[in-house]
Amino acid sequence: EQGLQLLELGGSVEQDYIRIARCFEATRQRCCRLEQDGRRAREQLARVEAERAALEVKLKHARNQVEVEMKKRHRAEAELEKQERKLQLVLELLMREPWGNEALSKEQCSVLSALAGRRLGAALVPVKRSSAVDESCQSLLSHSDISFDRTEDDVVRS
Repeated sequence: EQGLQLLELGGSVEQDYIRIARCFEATRQRCCRLEQDGRRAREQLARVEAERAALEVKLKHARNQVEVEMKKRHRAEAELEKQERKLQLVLELLMREPWGNEALSKEQCSVLSALAGRRLGAALVPVKRSSAVDESCQSLLSHSDISFDRTEDDVVRS
């Protein structure tokens, strides 16, 4: 009778061991899947970080290019203003000097009068930005909307 009980216990213990072994195997397989998922996530993170770094370099170059172009534009506008002022002075001189009207034909005088009228009127109004630049998309991207705030660049990434 005791032997039979031992056999029954042995059979029950053996099944318990098999169940435990199956649980360990399922846990091991789950750990392997989680390890693979972690490896894939690390690889994806590395790709995204590389892409982010490349985009930051592009952003830096774009900011520098915008800054260079803005400086060029300001210089060109200053030169334009200077040349317009010179033209205005020449026109005023030609229109006011008695010899200027005599030396020029009537057609030339009328053209100069028209130019002088526009230039003298424009001289009273501050010079606006060059109209040569197409600013039809101004609401979407305007040079005045460009921010050079670099606080985002200084954020320490953890």
